[in-house]
Amino acid sequence: MRVGIIGTGMVGQTLGSKLVSLGHQVTLGSRSKDNEKGLAWAEQAGPDGHTGTFAEAAAFGEVVLNATGGTVSLAALRAAGAENLDGKLLIDISNPLVFGPDGQVSLDPVNTDSVGEQIQREFPGARVVKTLNTVNRELMVAPEKLAGEHNLFVAGNDEAAKAETVALLGEFGWPAEWIIDLGDIAGARATEMMMPFWLRVMGSLGTAEFNYRIQRAG
Repeated sequence: MRVGIIGTGMVGQTLGSKLVSLGHQVTLGSRSKDNEKGLAWAEQAGPDGHTGTFAEAAAFGEVVLNATGGTVSLAALRAAGAENLDGKLLIDISNPLVFGPDGQVSLDPVNTDSVGEQIQREFPGARVVKTLNTVNRELMVAPEKLAGEHNLFVAGNDEAAKAETVALLGEFGWPAEWIIDLGDIAGARATEMMMPFWLRVMGSLGTAEFNYRIQRAG
């Protein structure tokens, strides 16, 4: 499968490397074709790893992953081009974190909207699914680092797109029964709003390698 990743940061590179290791072809997209991080990643990724602009990555991918920061995601996806996203599964991993001068974290948007919803509204032809934004990049592609069952969440308007996402997460090592469907794309509000709490827990534990487990009764 061909996958386009919007963003050349550590999350995008981690996902790209995992996908290449699974036999997929990946293009990492950035604002400029000569982005140093993208070029360095492509060199070490081998023949199935490429770099290009946002538009080139989106056009290349049968599936597109948004791995940019939530406050710049819309701008990056506009540069990718609606025509390159139409009809495609678009997995949104972003969180709209805003770091204040006092070190406190807020979200923009929050409460009545989310980045996932903004993306779906602006690109109605894309099949947007929110997931993976509640774990750190290492656990995204290696859930076995934690013992026992722990959970991911998906939210999206398209049931087939969510099923395709769950299948891809299965390739990363996430059993389908660990993944909780939060319903339509408005469910992205809930997972994005988990992130200030997640950061507090990380500070308390002194590690980012932890996750949520939803314990059912009975």
